[in-house]
Amino acid sequence: MERTVLDEVARRGYTESCTFAIRLALEEALNNAINHGNRRDPASKVSIAYDVNDRFVALTVGDEGAGFNPSSVPDPTVDENLEKPCGRGIMLMRAYMDEVRFSDKGTQVHMIKHNR
Repeated sequence: MERTVLDEVARRGYTESCTFAIRLALEEALNNAINHGNRRDPASKVSIAYDVNDRFVALTVGDEGAGFNPSSVPDPTVDENLEKPCGRGIMLMRAYMDEVRFSDKGTQVHMIKHNR
């Protein structure tokens, strides 16, 4: 699925930096859905929806987990959290995408990257 999205992004002429941002954010969202949301349960599914057009890329990644509250994830840049393995994916998604929001239950992340 990632290759399908990135092929469409390339076809639409997105810059190399936009393409990198989209790839990184999508990989982080998928990693979080598989490892944190579904807790690596092979019976659980990850869903991906996307819209690629000339103006923006919209991505939604969902899992079948219990959900979480994004505001409860510790800031990975604070000294006491530097060696903790959580929060970096969300930080990267927020840094590289123009919009990032989570569903109320925390089982879906919606991201948008504008074509510049």
